[in-house]
Amino acid sequence: MGKVPRILSWRNMLVLSLAVNFSLILRILKGTDGGNSSYVVSIWPVVSNSLDRTVYGDSKWPVVSTTASGSSSLSSASCNYNETQEDDERIINLKLGDPMVYERYWQEMGHMTTMVIAGWQSLSYFSDNNNELCWFLEPELAKEIVRVHKVVGNAVTQDRYIVVGTGSTQLYQAALYALSPHDDSGPINVVSAAPYYCSYPLITDCLKSGLYRWGGDAKTYKEEGPYIELVTSPNNPDGILRESVVNRSEGILIHDLAYYWPQYTPITSIADHDVMLFTASKSTGHAGMRIGWALVKDKETAKKMTEYIELNTIGVSKVSQLRVAKVLKAVSDSCGNETAKSFFEHSYDAMFERWKLLKQASKTSKGFTVPDFASQRCNFLGKVFEPQPGIVDCEKFLREKKNILTKSGKYFGDDLSYVRYGNLNNAMIETFNHLR
Repeated sequence: MGKVPRILSWRNMLVLSLAVNFSLILRILKGTDGGNSSYVVSIWPVVSNSLDRTVYGDSKWPVVSTTASGSSSLSSASCNYNETQEDDERIINLKLGDPMVYERYWQEMGHMTTMVIAGWQSLSYFSDNNNELCWFLEPELAKEIVRVHKVVGNAVTQDRYIVVGTGSTQLYQAALYALSPHDDSGPINVVSAAPYYCSYPLITDCLKSGLYRWGGDAKTYKEEGPYIELVTSPNNPDGILRESVVNRSEGILIHDLAYYWPQYTPITSIADHDVMLFTASKSTGHAGMRIGWALVKDKETAKKMTEYIELNTIGVSKVSQLRVAKVLKAVSDSCGNETAKSFFEHSYDAMFERWKLLKQASKTSKGFTVPDFASQRCNFLGKVFEPQPGIVDCEKFLREKKNILTKSGKYFGDDLSYVRYGNLNNAMIETFNHLR
């Protein structure tokens, strides 16, 4: 039988929903209640997804969740969504992030990142890398990690040990395991300057480890003795480039550099720290592959991190490693192509355009404004730009007055006048609202 032609493909529907979705956001910004109130909105790129779109369960209101590809996901309760409904009947879920903003670029790359893995491959636990330290690290991935950092110039790789993990979350846990004292001195405190990544306290304390525990805001930390400080730069959620805060001789530092890539912030120097964490989800947008890597200066620390991963998951998926290696190779190759935009140039343009649109929308808003970030020269892109990243209870205000679901500042170690949300349209945007 012949195939029935499809008049509207899913791509057509994405384009339509993208337009509707973004216009909705602009209408909300422009229609914010007036008065003397003013909200400072600080943007940092993270993408929202639709995991929480059924948060209201049996609610009769349609739940509209913007995805990074620009589409809107509706819960089953809203299948009969009518565009003539009033704005106050819509709920926009901006709580979580999902880097689908890169989907279009990788679709246009076609088969350059496609690979075929035979059924007999990847049978062994061990990788053929002659690496006695991280014995499950695929050599192709190690090579491409070193290459992409050299191309971008964002991290030192010489005389560093590479430890691969199932996302940077596992590597963070591995680093805590490796850096904590393994004696009877009690758990070491782990701190980070607020606002910090909201999952840090949860990940740190989820196992109730006797080796480490969450110690709170580094800016107010007063306890004596050894401690571990997490330095996230650029910071999640506010996008600020950061350095350590406590700065005592007994401190041990972990640098989370997930966002230190030229589409998010100017690359002003080559990062050179003892433990540096990176992830494919932020560098290339491949969050589903669940691959992160650490660049570690000390061999014993790298050994203990590997030991943790061995105990936790007996290594890391070879298939995912090979796929990320293929993707990183395509990224590095694109940077040497003089006839087309590189991956980072394409991604920078996408972030720049969405940041510009949001700033334009804020100018016509009665209540919201966005701050200006200091511009710096990016050594990789060769241009000067700024990072492209309130009301007593801002989360409650947005939820009850505007039907916008966000995450309260309390989850980031800050006060209720701040919120974090993921995305406007298909941009990787994380918003930090503050009422002045």
